[in-house]
Amino acid sequence: MKKYLFLAAALLIAASGLWAKTPIIGISGYTEDGQCHVNMTYVNSVRKAGGVPLVIPVTSDDAQLDAVLNAVDGILMTGGEDFDPLKWFGEEPVRGLGEVVPARDEFDVKLVRAAVAKGIPVLGICRGEQLLAVAFGGSLWQDIPSQVPTSYVKHRQSPTTGTVGTHTINIEKGSLLAKILGKEKAVVNTFHHQAIKDVPQGFKVVARAADGIIEAVERTGRLAPQFADGGAMILGVQFHPEVITNGGNPEFLPIFQKLVAEAGK
Repeated sequence: MKKYLFLAAALLIAASGLWAKTPIIGISGYTEDGQCHVNMTYVNSVRKAGGVPLVIPVTSDDAQLDAVLNAVDGILMTGGEDFDPLKWFGEEPVRGLGEVVPARDEFDVKLVRAAVAKGIPVLGICRGEQLLAVAFGGSLWQDIPSQVPTSYVKHRQSPTTGTVGTHTINIEKGSLLAKILGKEKAVVNTFHHQAIKDVPQGFKVVARAADGIIEAVERTGRLAPQFADGGAMILGVQFHPEVITNGGNPEFLPIFQKLVAEAGK
């Protein structure tokens, strides 16, 4: 009898191992010179956090996008170009607006809306954070230097590598981001000239730079009624935790670990 009980226990353990699944994190890509790209800093950060990275190429094919979303457990929206202000939030472009890539705008918006509708957790970084405003009814500062005269922090960190922070952010006590990082102040790296201006319904600002520019938002409630909402975690940060993480500093690795943990639920 003991032999059979032991055998049954062994089979259960083996089966649980087969059923256990390492979360797959889809990483939004971009197209350049006919190739699909994503910075290895994102890939390596997902790996370090215990997830399996899967690069998602830019596509306008709804069926393919749906197939990808059925295969992943979490989504990481990456940094990149500016958004078209006229199309996405009804503003004429200002002189300081940078490069706009309409195909990527369409892809990113479609991808993040579909992921949220399916209840897939989302992490947005830099452009990916701004995407959360663009996709769900908010708006952006098109160019901080020319549009926000009260801003005095250097938000475009280049030409430095970004492996170390250059300005502080204040994080709201009790927020998801504060719980993830275990603190209410951090020194971050940033490479942007756009930022969230109007925060959409269902989101809350949870971090700002010393000059008031929004540095992080997170879901705190239901999104506006016109958007399907599966209720999963949505977190956006304006800085680049993946660059610091890939540089060997684990300070912001918990952001990616949280995404992987939510994806594994």
